Amino acid sequence: MSLPHIDLLYSAFGLFVGFLVGLTGVGGGSLMTPILVLLFNVHPATAVGTDLLYASVTKATGTLVHGAKGSVEWGVTLRLAAGSVPAATITLILLHRYGMDTPRGSYLIQVVLGAALLITAIALVFRPQLAAFASRHRPAPAYGNTLALTMLTGAVLGALVTLTSVGAGAIGVTVLLLLYPALPVTRIIGSDIAHAVPLTLLAGAGHWLLGSIDWSVLLSLLVGSLPGIVAGSLLSAKAPEKLLRHMLAATLTAVGMRLVLA
Repeated sequence: MSLPHIDLLYSAFGLFVGFLVGLTGVGGGSLMTPILVLLFNVHPATAVGTDLLYASVTKATGTLVHGAKGSVEWGVTLRLAAGSVPAATITLILLHRYGMDTPRGSYLIQVVLGAALLITAIALVFRPQLAAFASRHRPAPAYGNTLALTMLTGAVLGALVTLTSVGAGAIGVTVLLLLYPALPVTRIIGSDIAHAVPLTLLAGAGHWLLGSIDWSVLLSLLVGSLPGIVAGSLLSAKAPEKLLRHMLAATLTAVGMRLVLA
């Protein structure tokens, strides 16, 4: 196996996506995987696997920051993981059994990816309204129902993220806002980011075993994205959050439609 090398074009796109993630907290898998598939003609399975390991590194960085600030609700994170880890494992077993390199496997990943992007776009646009709705309808559901729904959410995210690398951010946060209306948004986001670390690491390791990782692409993306995330985070307080969120949603809608209708 040849040693990975750095491609500055990939690094440039990594810088761009990392900057958006730092500004908005969303956009990693939602933008990176479609960019790899549509612009660089990377095989969908390879794009997903590479992006999952890329996400595990960037999410781990975010978790350290949120953990240091005390903005992670570890109980919520563990409930999500209780559903997502088994679901991700089952999805990886199915991918191994039925194959990802066949035309049918590639088409399935592409269509599900497109659908996930469309759902993410909807979640981005209507997140404030959903958060307001949840805050108006307290108290929260009974503990048993919330526990079961959180694990179910984790299971859905586990399968979706393993198959497409999309969903752990905008979709996860939106559902958690409805399930835990009493929690501050910062703790919701921190808990979701922390949950994404074991999920993306497990799913990425599974794709590695399946042979769907491009290490040169992964290294190139990280070289650009890590400084991009830092720069975006520093400027996030001054960014027009609503405008960026709607621009990102419009982009995801266009890309999602392109993947679904391809």
